[in-house]
Amino acid sequence: MANKPAPTAVPIHELIAGRWSPRAYSSEPVSREHLHAVLEAARWAPSSYNLQPWRFMVFDRSADEVSFKRAFATLVPFNQGWNAPAPVLIAATTHTLTNKGEINRCAPYDTGAAAMALVLQAHALGLAAHQMSGFDVNAFRKAFAIPDDVEVIAMISLGHFGEVDKLDPVLREREKSVRTRLPLSDIAFSGAWKKAF
Repeated sequence: MANKPAPTAVPIHELIAGRWSPRAYSSEPVSREHLHAVLEAARWAPSSYNLQPWRFMVFDRSADEVSFKRAFATLVPFNQGWNAPAPVLIAATTHTLTNKGEINRCAPYDTGAAAMALVLQAHALGLAAHQMSGFDVNAFRKAFAIPDDVEVIAMISLGHFGEVDKLDPVLREREKSVRTRLPLSDIAFSGAWKKAF
């Protein structure tokens, strides 16, 4: 089920309306060309002072199964269940300090922008991408010797769309359900806090 457009209030670009977070993956490997493309898209994201604090760790099952399994083991059990066929995991991390050693308060924001560029490029290539907070950050830090000044933010699974009917019944229903978001009046204010746009 590769197509699940958002029911938007006004028309928006298909790349944004069409991007969603599926859970049904095929085990088909992702080509190196496509991996390079999603990472290149992330590379060109905007950042405060052009510091580009993001660092993406790629775990490609077909290229390095041992490292992939170590990263996969840090996912919470629920996420391990539906990610079992996923061929690629990407950890989104960020340097928390500027070049001067000061705290970069924009680092997580900037890395989120880079991650969004990555998943939009994945969607443009016809790939599925799902961003997750459900993993053991401390276990991941230990498994991959992440430096103290680097924050591990999210894990992104990446692959080709799989068969929805192979998911368990609860996830199958979620996969087929209509996408929802808060109304615009709850998230966008006009000139004053809580004054709906």
